[in-house]
Amino acid sequence: MNTTIRSIAAALCAAGLALMSTHAWAADGDPTSGIHAGDVLVRLRAISIMPQVSTNNTLSALNVDVNNAIVPELDFTYMIRDNIGVELILATSRHQLTSSLGNLGGVNVLPPTLLLQYHFNHQGKIRPYVGAGVNYTYFYNDGLHVGDQQISVKRSSFGPALQAGVDVQVTKTVFANVDVKKIWMKTDASLNGASLGTLHIDPWIVGFGVGMKF
Repeated sequence: MNTTIRSIAAALCAAGLALMSTHAWAADGDPTSGIHAGDVLVRLRAISIMPQVSTNNTLSALNVDVNNAIVPELDFTYMIRDNIGVELILATSRHQLTSSLGNLGGVNVLPPTLLLQYHFNHQGKIRPYVGAGVNYTYFYNDGLHVGDQQISVKRSSFGPALQAGVDVQVTKTVFANVDVKKIWMKTDASLNGASLGTLHIDPWIVGFGVGMKF
């Protein structure tokens, strides 16, 4: 949990420093700076996925937890106006589940997420943004078990997503990126047809990467 807080704090501090510098950079008059309606932004990030787990029923009694993961993430943003964009985020990760009975096995998570974003200072070199939207999470390739008995999980869920980040332009088309997201996702688990409860994963996701403007 301390690692989670430190990671989020570091990312938010970076975004805060960028916000403080916005006005100084915006006044440079460089016509190649900024983003505009019709631009497509493509980002590649390394993300740290930090589940904030909550459970109920038998899952709570077993102290079920989900481990962190670091994976690549690809996203595409289309600017429908100078300040407003729509972003699609694509990534997948594998997580191990633990309990008081030991390791329960692993499951893959695929949560494509669609966000509506507002970009501040769109003509400048430092461009903070915020976003809100929805994610669809698909659980697959699971090998969850207790002993030799398989644990079944609900394959999909829908949930909200929130985002804050900043793009820092490096060249005419290349920029650096820091991004923080909160995504709500859950699944129901059962054993031999009997419900074990609901597992809420609800991760914080902190990402650092680069992007290109087209």
